[in-house]
Amino acid sequence: MMRSRRGPGNVSRLTSDIEKTYTIGAMDLKQIRYFIMACEMRSLSRAAEVLGLSQPSLSRQIQLLEAELRHHLLVRTGRGVEPTPAGLRFLAHAKALDAMAQQARQDMRAFAPPTQHKVRLGMPHRVARRLAPHIVQSFRRQHPGAALALAEGLSSEMNEWLAKDRVDLALLYDPPPSSLVRYESVYREDLVLAYGKACRPAPPPRVRARDLGGYPLVLPSAPNTIRMLVDRTCRELNVALNVVAEVDVVHTILETMTDDNIYTILPRSALNDMPGQTYLTCSEIADPTIMNNLTLATPADRPLPAVVEAAAAIIRALDMKRLFA
Repeated sequence: MMRSRRGPGNVSRLTSDIEKTYTIGAMDLKQIRYFIMACEMRSLSRAAEVLGLSQPSLSRQIQLLEAELRHHLLVRTGRGVEPTPAGLRFLAHAKALDAMAQQARQDMRAFAPPTQHKVRLGMPHRVARRLAPHIVQSFRRQHPGAALALAEGLSSEMNEWLAKDRVDLALLYDPPPSSLVRYESVYREDLVLAYGKACRPAPPPRVRARDLGGYPLVLPSAPNTIRMLVDRTCRELNVALNVVAEVDVVHTILETMTDDNIYTILPRSALNDMPGQTYLTCSEIADPTIMNNLTLATPADRPLPAVVEAAAAIIRALDMKRLFA
């Protein structure tokens, strides 16, 4: 094995070089993780979206991996991709290698002096506004020698950041199943039909889900989790929604409700996201109730460092019902 001599001043450069170029044979660790994600998603396009790559780039990396192993690992189907017999055999090795790499990374982080400990937490914007002050205060009080770094984004981005090790844990809504991530439900909230109080005729206090097609709606565009929940429920009921506009920011959606003939579907607590608003009301959606699911997401392929587990415990202990009221 080739050895190089480096002084202490080159430690950060060495770490960067390892993360960029560390290979097993000619197999890049990133290629291994890309292959695992493609198997998990059963789709190159969805895997590329989660990983933040273009689909051609992802395909190229998997082709390079196949060339090194001299086996086809994935086969295209009418619904996406599936691992070949060789792919299934290699998948077990890939997960073991990925877990070892992640464990090594976490071990070296835990080896850092206490003053260097940092927890990277990702959250959607609306969740951050409600929970971040309480999490930061509790974390500072319990762990004054550690730092908490908060990142905000969409739930789909949180999954990508976990996969790329950009965050240590995340709060996200209704994530897709994955063996790479461990999900723990921390709060569920019902979605409601919201509209202006001046709306005439006003909807009944309780609206059946199968009747939602009768209301002109402003909704976020897919893959927003609210939109996907509503679309899935209505698809199962064979209900065609009347979506007159797509707006991705909840605050902007609420501002459109000044039109007496416009409705939206959102979490009940979102009605309180505009301080001082008194012109909106809502009806319960029933038969079935549509509920979102706020989850605490952590990597499933490695143990959490003590300081990260402590941050997770703070989140679990929050009075979510009160904070989302």
